Amino acid sequence: MNTPRVKEILSWYGSDNPGTLTNLTRILNHGRLGGTGKLVILPVDQGFEHGPARSFAMNPPAYDPRYHFELAIEAGCNAYAAPLGFIEAGAREFAGEIPLILKVNNHDVLLDEGDPISAVTSGVNDALRLGCAAIGFTIYPGSAHRVEMYQEIRELAAEAKAAGLVVVIWSYPRGSGLSKEGETSMDVCGYAAQIAAQLGAHIVKVKLPSEHLEQPEAKKVYEKQRIPIGDYEERVRHAVQCCFAGRRILIFSGGPSEDAGTFLEGVQGIHRGGGFGSIVGRNSFQRPKAESLKFLSDVIDIYATPV
Repeated sequence: MNTPRVKEILSWYGSDNPGTLTNLTRILNHGRLGGTGKLVILPVDQGFEHGPARSFAMNPPAYDPRYHFELAIEAGCNAYAAPLGFIEAGAREFAGEIPLILKVNNHDVLLDEGDPISAVTSGVNDALRLGCAAIGFTIYPGSAHRVEMYQEIRELAAEAKAAGLVVVIWSYPRGSGLSKEGETSMDVCGYAAQIAAQLGAHIVKVKLPSEHLEQPEAKKVYEKQRIPIGDYEERVRHAVQCCFAGRRILIFSGGPSEDAGTFLEGVQGIHRGGGFGSIVGRNSFQRPKAESLKFLSDVIDIYATPV
């Protein structure tokens, strides 16, 4: 039976069919955080996004796709997300053991691009064939190609919802329209979260925002309205507010590998600020397995603690 918190979250998605709500429930009810409304997801798209050596050489067992299924399952994550090849390599062996999110577009770093765009590398039929609960899609607000990406996810999201799947959008501001500092600025991250929600995402993923304000017109409003963004907690609270006043699930990416103490400090801020959880890739699977399991356990423990 669903907990009151899960029922509340499901009530925000009244336009969705029972199949989509069932798959969203699968994600919300799985793992150590099942039923709490909080999520910790393992994403492993870095082999495509950054290259195999940059992603896995520091922990060689991670070259094997099955390693990541095992890690997500043993850690008690809510779901595991990866591109087509990694999902195909383990979907049969680990069938039904953890909800899967098929990352249906991906981007490489073989060329230095000022305005990135991802290639569509799989689709809804692949997700259904592999027993996935959701599709995942990256958009780059700030890129000159952003409109094309918005149109691609519009079509894929409509198809996914009709098939009863959940839609997860990675919303990463990036491109010639933004400074490097602006990619994680509070105003831009909040805007990126809003765009993903407006595009129909059930679950939105953004980077943990900084105190920087990028856009002059937005900065005037933040200062005039005295929107508090001085610490992690305040910035997370405002990012959640940008997702329909918290009526869409907003989770935060882990980013590059860093020491556990610094990372967990950010997780504490996410939890206290009302964020729904973390999607933790490199900070987990680039550590030796025992250390990774301890790290993920510490993250989950934070989210399992009442605020």
